[in-house]
Amino acid sequence: MEDDLVVDLSRLAFADASLMVDLAMVARRLRKAGRAMHLQGAAPQIRTLIELVGLHRLPGVSFDGPAPATAF
Repeated sequence: MEDDLVVDLSRLAFADASLMVDLAMVARRLRKAGRAMHLQGAAPQIRTLIELVGLHRLPGVSFDGPAPATAF
């Protein structure tokens, strides 16, 4: 975890799909280097976007807080 990237989203009020793509690209690069990305502090609207695009499901990406809702 020492070399992993922690992304503090607590001051982010708005995000769109382009940010999610950028974060996914960073996560991919980190994963190739044997590192991970930890997302923390997302506001509810940002958390919803992360869940909608599936960023939290990518290998090497973890998400703080309660587990995202899943549909069956």
